[in-house]
This record gives sequence, C-alpha cells and structure tokens, in this order.
Amino acid sequence: MTLVLGIDSSTQSTKALLTDAETGTVVAEGRAAHPDGTEVDPHAWWQACQEAISQATAGSTERVAAVAVAGQQHGMVTLDAAGEVVRPALLWNDTRSAGQARRLVEDGAGPAWWAEQTGSVPVASFTVTKLAWLAENEPANADRVAAVALPHDWLTWRLAGRGDRLVTDRGDASGTGYFSPRTGAWLPEVLDTAFGGRRPRLPDVLGPNEPAGTTTEGAVLAPGTGDNMAAALGLDLRPGDVVVSLGTSGTVFASVPTPAADPSGLVAGFCDATGRYLPLVCTLNAARVLTSTAAMLGTDLAGLDALALRAAPGSGGLVMLPYLEGERTPDLPNATGTLVGLRGTNMSPENLARAAVEGMLCGLADGLAALRDTDVEVRRVLLIGGASRSGAVRAVAAGLFGVPVDLPDPDEYVALGAARQAAWVVSGDPAPPDWRRPTQTLDPTGDGAEVHNAYSAARKALYGS
Repeated sequence: MTLVLGIDSSTQSTKALLTDAETGTVVAEGRAAHPDGTEVDPHAWWQACQEAISQATAGSTERVAAVAVAGQQHGMVTLDAAGEVVRPALLWNDTRSAGQARRLVEDGAGPAWWAEQTGSVPVASFTVTKLAWLAENEPANADRVAAVALPHDWLTWRLAGRGDRLVTDRGDASGTGYFSPRTGAWLPEVLDTAFGGRRPRLPDVLGPNEPAGTTTEGAVLAPGTGDNMAAALGLDLRPGDVVVSLGTSGTVFASVPTPAADPSGLVAGFCDATGRYLPLVCTLNAARVLTSTAAMLGTDLAGLDALALRAAPGSGGLVMLPYLEGERTPDLPNATGTLVGLRGTNMSPENLARAAVEGMLCGLADGLAALRDTDVEVRRVLLIGGASRSGAVRAVAAGLFGVPVDLPDPDEYVALGAARQAAWVVSGDPAPPDWRRPTQTLDPTGDGAEVHNAYSAARKALYGS
C-alpha cells in the first residue's frame, strides 16, 4: 500500500489524514488545536502540524510517500532576510485592514480593474490589504519584510527543512490580491503600490501536480493549496456541482473552466488546484453562529438542533442577521449581529434557534445566487463542514437553496483533498486519482422563498442593500 499524508491547517486546528493513495481510504488521522484569535504566531501552526502528523503516523510501519498541505487562505506570514517571522500572522478573518481595502479600490483603478486583473475586488480578508495595513501602521516591521508567504506556503517550507525556496500554487496565490488568475503570474507592481514601495520576495508558483521538493524525512512534497481549493479536490467536483461549506467561515464555490471577474466584489475569482478556476463567495459567519446561539440559550449544538426543529419555518417572523464577526459578504466589516421582528408572540428559544440556522443559511443562499449571476451552472449543492451534520441545517438548506442538496459522507474534505493532491504528485499520472464518495440527497422543499425574502428585507432595512 502506498501511503500519502494530507494536512489541513485551518483557523482552529491542524488535521492530518494518512491515506491509501490508490483508493483514498483513510488509514489513520491526527488533530491538534490552534490558538484562538485573528492574529497568530505561525510557530503555533508548526507545533500543531508536527503533533497531528505524529498522531496520524504513530501506528504505521509504512513509509509516507508524499505529503501535501492545505491551509487557510489569505493569511499574511511575513519573513525577514534570515527566514524568521517578523510579526504574528494576520488571518483571513482579521478585519483591521478594512480601511486599506476601501482605499486600494477607491484610490486605484476601481473595482472593475481589480476584478479583471486579480479576479477579485479586495476586502479586509485579502493579503494585499493586510500588507497595506502593515505598511501604514507598523512601518519598522514592514521594512524588515524580505518575503511574504501564505500559511500553507510557510508550512510546506518548514516541512522541507527551511530551504532557500518558498513555493505555492495558483489556487492559494489567487487569494492574495496581487496575482493574476488569467496569466498565472504575480503582479509585483500591485504589491509594490500596496506595500509602500516595498517589493518582498514571493513564492514560486508551481503547477497542480508539480513536486515541491522533499520533506526532511524523504517524502515527496506536493505544492499544496488553499483550503477551499483542497475541499474542491477532495470532493472531485463535476460540472453543475456547487459546494456550500459550513465551517468557521461559510463558503460557496464551484470548479469551472473559465476565470470569473465580478466587479461587484461578491464573487472572488480564484483558481482551483487542478488548472481550472474556483469562483467563490465567502461569509465570515457560519458554524460559530450556531455555537454562539447555543451558548446564549444555555445548551449545546444538539440542544440547539432540537429547539430549531420544533419551530416552524420562518421562526414566527423572527429574523437573525448573523454578522457576529462583522461580515465579508455583504462587505460589512463593522456590522454586528441583529435580531429583527422580535415580538412577545415569537420570543421563544425555539424561534431563536431556528432564526440562527435560517440566518446563517440565507447568507449562503445569497452566495449561491451571486454565483448564478456570474453564469455558474448550479445543478446540485454539496453540503459539507461540521455544521452540515445538524438536522436543523439539513431541514432548512434544500428549501433555501432551491436545488437538490447532496450530503457526502462526513469527512475532512480539505485534508482529503490535500492527500489526493499528494497521491496525484507521487503517481505522475495526468489526472488525480478517482476517490469519489457516496452521497445522500435531500430534495428541495417549498418553504425557502418566504424565509429568504424576510431575511433580505431585514438586511436592506438596516444596511440599504
């Protein structure tokens, strides 16, 4: 058996899957937590990565043939000339650079130019805005920066033994704001402008199945990719498939043959991990909406599920705008969570629990509509992520999305996608191995439009759009 290792370094933890390269069967796994917060020392990821790998490989006598890392997108990792971290990394969900994002768009060539050149209109999540913030607020640190990497780039570099070469792939690179998905090349002049005239070294961009070197233990290193690109690879997306992922953030994405350029900024025009493109809509608020609501109600997620399932669709007129962490889609970095339509007749734990589920999913339904507006075909939704296991989420989702919802067998699809990339690289084959999983299908119900209309009306009343 040829074994490969897929690593998912997410916001909250590192997961490692030891996997059969031919079948995709998971042999063993490991997990280690990350610190909370939107600003994290990358060395915490490295420690968690080592721990998760140790757990996953502890019982195996087989040599690991290849390793790939999938990491949270957009995170800013700054290195000095000696390869040391300059300052803690700013993560995708750190919104302090919202002002810089607005100025980059307004003082530059405008949203249409950004969408055409970089695939996306910058928001506070993007690396380019974080570098602009660093240049303005910590110029001494900015002056020390000799190289900029993304979380997966940095971990790949550490696995290779801190060599002279930083590498990335076009998928993760396309989330920086200074890379062209159309040409597959960096845009150093964009970085130069954002970073106050500084031009640090950027990673070499590898092809989808191009080896990145070897680990210190002798395993082949795959190029790695961003977490959403890895999830798409793990799910083996086909035409008409759209993923809705309910993790810390919520994402809606598809794999398509042509690049997207949405000047509205709703759709980010990323690349995927196979040579295609990955139009994506992201919300900052997903699974944590449910955990926070459960805590407010003095229960756990199972209790929240039971309460929500006892309420009628529409939550008795109660609407939650779940912008607990600000929001990226719509672009409201300073927004807060809001309950709309609260009355004595609907003020119940059951309605609040269901409003949390409906509000979270309405944001993702808006993302699905935005993809359709860029001509993405939507035949079915693949619902993944921890919150997809909720019975209430499943009860609401198909009606809101308006298409069949397929539930793949529960799995760590980001880590699985990384493992599939590792298997692809070590095989030398022209295409990734076929690791398709069975799914359960939920047919759409008729109660979604009214729920979504109430959500849209509440959002427009408070925020104007």
